[in-house]
Amino acid sequence: MIKGDIFFSLSVRSVRLNFTRSMLAAVGIVIGVVAIASMGMLGTNMQLEVKDQLASSANTIVISSDAVRMGPPGTTPSSSASTTISKTQLNKIKTVVGSSGTIIPIYSTSSQFTLSSVPGRAQIYGIDPDDITKFLTLNETYGSTNIEGVNDALVGANIAEQFDLKIGSRIKIGSYTSTSRPEVRVVGVLKARGTTADGVSADNAIIVNDKWFTNEYGGKDKYNQVNVIVNDIDNITAVEEQLDAKLNTDEKTPAVRIRDATSQLETATSTLSTVTTFIMAIGGISLLVAAVSIFNVMMMSVNERVQEIGILLSIGTERGEVRRMFLYEAFILGLLGAAIGGICSLAIGYSVVDAMIGTTAFFFQFDSIIYVPAAMFVGIVVCVLSGLYPAWRASNMDPIDALRSE
Repeated sequence: MIKGDIFFSLSVRSVRLNFTRSMLAAVGIVIGVVAIASMGMLGTNMQLEVKDQLASSANTIVISSDAVRMGPPGTTPSSSASTTISKTQLNKIKTVVGSSGTIIPIYSTSSQFTLSSVPGRAQIYGIDPDDITKFLTLNETYGSTNIEGVNDALVGANIAEQFDLKIGSRIKIGSYTSTSRPEVRVVGVLKARGTTADGVSADNAIIVNDKWFTNEYGGKDKYNQVNVIVNDIDNITAVEEQLDAKLNTDEKTPAVRIRDATSQLETATSTLSTVTTFIMAIGGISLLVAAVSIFNVMMMSVNERVQEIGILLSIGTERGEVRRMFLYEAFILGLLGAAIGGICSLAIGYSVVDAMIGTTAFFFQFDSIIYVPAAMFVGIVVCVLSGLYPAWRASNMDPIDALRSE
């Protein structure tokens, strides 16, 4: 066992006698372990949070074309019908879906607005009032009133918080410099929903009656997207294939784009994984610095113990045993740095995840917490590798020359 190994005891003694120097050398390992573990946990928690949010709309198929570019209220769209979902295409969608899902046609555009004389910008969605509660939830804190009149509107959670919204507030939609802007009355606030796969960024949106939208922007029966909420998620692939066959008859030039949560999840996960890997690589640079520091400490240890090495070799100690003694020392330094780094990683990582994401619900899941022991293992390996050459040099000394040294 290592504990009963005399050479391990000698290594512990060396670290203890030069404790301050040894701990300063191990600081780099601490920093490297904290950086790798914390950034790994942050990236993983981001991915898990995105997956959880997208799961809420996993049964939704989004059918869209290039977003129509709307002009100011009162004007007609500048783009052609080919950049939207037409009524004919909507009827085809209804034919395919039938009773196996719910179809929600959506108009949308981005616009400036003014609320209580404060300017802002939001995505404006025109939706049939009967369809709104099929996929959006009202925040009961503000009341549970849905759109009833043509001039009624719902606002997203972020807008409500930012503008300290009150029910009954009036929102003027359009350019701030426009002298004549249409107005809507806030009748409710939507519950925060975060990132979703249904293509509706409701947290930063104003939801208006579809009749109000087409009256102000034009483009009636020319939808920016159509959402299909499938009753049975197991049938979502089959429904997508049927929709594709019905709508995209020209394989070279598809008329519409059909996607669901799976494709968005793959894109988000890939992007977050790349960013996380890059950040972890930067954190790993501190381990390289630590490796140089450990190497320097080990070389100093060898130089200070030349006569001790000479005595050990002259009384018949195997060169492999001398080599093992110094590798033990490097291992101890790595273990101390990794242990401290692991403990700090839990505290710092938890704080970083809470500050950056706003929730630690996934922090202690295996995919997240595994970065702590993984980073500790890497730190220990770096230390041992840094001690290889000093250990080799010590074990290959000539005993006579070593005993002669001063």
